[in-house]
Amino acid sequence: MPFKIKRKNTHQIQIGKVKIGGGAPVSVQSMTNTFTHDVNATVAQIKQLEAAGCEIIRVAVPDNDAAQAIASIKKKISIPLIADIHFNYRLAIAAIRSGADGLRLNPGNIGGDKKVKAVVDCAKEYHVPIRIGVNSGSLEKDLLTKYGGACAEAMVESAMRHVNLMESFNFNRIKISIKASDVIRTVEAYRLLSEKTDYPLHVGVTEAGGLYSGIVKSSLGIGLLLAEGIGDTLRVSLTRDPVEEVRVGYEILKGLKIRSHGPDIISCPTCGRCKIDLFHIAEQVEKALLINPSPIKVAIMGCVVNGPGEAKEADIGIAGDDKSGILFRKGKVIKKIPQEKLVEVLLNEVEKLTQAQK
Repeated sequence: MPFKIKRKNTHQIQIGKVKIGGGAPVSVQSMTNTFTHDVNATVAQIKQLEAAGCEIIRVAVPDNDAAQAIASIKKKISIPLIADIHFNYRLAIAAIRSGADGLRLNPGNIGGDKKVKAVVDCAKEYHVPIRIGVNSGSLEKDLLTKYGGACAEAMVESAMRHVNLMESFNFNRIKISIKASDVIRTVEAYRLLSEKTDYPLHVGVTEAGGLYSGIVKSSLGIGLLLAEGIGDTLRVSLTRDPVEEVRVGYEILKGLKIRSHGPDIISCPTCGRCKIDLFHIAEQVEKALLINPSPIKVAIMGCVVNGPGEAKEADIGIAGDDKSGILFRKGKVIKKIPQEKLVEVLLNEVEKLTQAQK
């Protein structure tokens, strides 16, 4: 039988216009790395992320200037904005009043039940959801002592402790994340948490690293969970341009056939038959198509011997030869073109297909 993912049916919340859980599409999030109080820089980065397909954006709120800047930022962007809060409950309240569509906070570092209640009361007034964000590096001391470290069970107990606290204040616009930098511990924690609650889960591997380690860890952790039906929204954490996070997030979803967004690029690993700089060509094409939303299958192949046949399912593709190359569609050769025109011709054809799909 074909592999089919059965997603867990979770309680649905709404952040701005984006629905989370309850069968809604798995959404892709990212976080800005600008100083939030720098409105122009923050808006510019969010616009880039919007173009790449980011559906929810999170900004750091370390001080009151950042909290107040949310009002100006919100006027210039099109996607929901989540305020990331640590330690200071007053900043959470200020962010909500400034127009944040949601909060991410760890109630354990807000400073006591009364302060958490003050935030929850404000969130209820403004109909703002709260993500309980538990990280392995910031667990309560009593749980570290009880479990002898930041294991999956300790992380889950921390999350459920905060859930129970918010529910005691008659609040259920909740989603939860429970992340570690270790893939196995992250997966174990989410599996255990998913058994204990039906609140929507935001999945990811925190502090995953740079391009290579970050992509591998995130793909393994997020991919394993999504394949088991766990996860309603995701963020890929990379020490890179956040646009790359969005791109990787969609690649994970595409790989599992959960969502289709943007071109599916097929390229060969090259061999001794390759007579063109395929690495550079593939990089050019990938960069150019980063913000193209159309689900087109594009092939970039190293030789005309096997290229079209190996990529016969591609909507459009190129294959290199000595000083020239070919353009092919669905495995059939369309025309021969000079090597230096390969990228230009391919991108023009992709644009034509994109327009035809609108």
